[in-house]
Amino acid sequence: MHFLGITWNPNETLFNIGFIQIKYYNLLWITAFALGWFLMKKIFLNEKKSVEQLDSLFIYTVLSTMLGARLGHVFFYDWAYYSNHLIEILIPVRESDTGSLLFGLIDGYEFTGFTGLASHGATLGIIIGTYLYTRKYPEFNMLWIFDRMVIPVAIGAFCVRLGNFFNSEINGKVVDENFIFATKFIRDSDDLHPSKALGITQEKTLNAAYAAIENNPKFSQYLAEIPYRHPAQLYEGIGYIFIFILLYFLYWKTDKKNKTGYLFGLFFVLLWTVRFFAEFVKKSQGGFEESLGLLSTGQWLSIPFILVGFYFMFRKTKTA
Repeated sequence: MHFLGITWNPNETLFNIGFIQIKYYNLLWITAFALGWFLMKKIFLNEKKSVEQLDSLFIYTVLSTMLGARLGHVFFYDWAYYSNHLIEILIPVRESDTGSLLFGLIDGYEFTGFTGLASHGATLGIIIGTYLYTRKYPEFNMLWIFDRMVIPVAIGAFCVRLGNFFNSEINGKVVDENFIFATKFIRDSDDLHPSKALGITQEKTLNAAYAAIENNPKFSQYLAEIPYRHPAQLYEGIGYIFIFILLYFLYWKTDKKNKTGYLFGLFFVLLWTVRFFAEFVKKSQGGFEESLGLLSTGQWLSIPFILVGFYFMFRKTKTA
């Protein structure tokens, strides 16, 4: 613990089952989907819809969210890498000099889980998945679903950002250590690359290496060189909690759900506005911002969603 700041160095892996790593990030994604199913079940029962219809929607949503989030990261943020590593796009592995899969049968790769997921891609994926769902169940209107789905999506977005925090990824820009939320992310690969951590400590595992840097006075100079940063993931996640509370209240306590598209539009405006402003304290995630300048990739991608949200909020429509 430091003055008004913290040193953040959690082991991102909860436990291992063979070669499979169970991480906070993966667990929080599962939590997001579980909360989503619970909230949507409550809504479906209130709307006199069947649980069987919800179960089908849930399958469409899970698959489209994960596929959209993955492809969004690949194409929006890191195509330069994945264009030369196509196998890693849809399979949760990464090239490694020492890694192996299937109990040593496949060398040169290690299991990582999907650590590159983009919220803009997830949003597009959900839209496409819902469209396909309504083709199978034409009695449902896409906007009717969206007006209700945004409630669990908002709390799910918080879970994802909390997972990013445990992963020490999508960190903020450098800040003075006296700032009340200043956080020293020991596992930030930009500040202390894993290979460097292993090299200077001579430990056999990354967890042991990072623990040595945090606790062993022998490596205090390396700890001191790691800057404090904004915990941008938490700023964004807390914003999503407030969005969830507002949408939940509007659905259950007002008639806004009867104005088709309103809750969906409000969600888009609020969520992507939070994302837009969080980008100002977030370090660059790459993408096409260098060619466009002025704004980050995340901000450029958020603007169209905000405009779409305003359209659905204020368009003239008949009350459902």
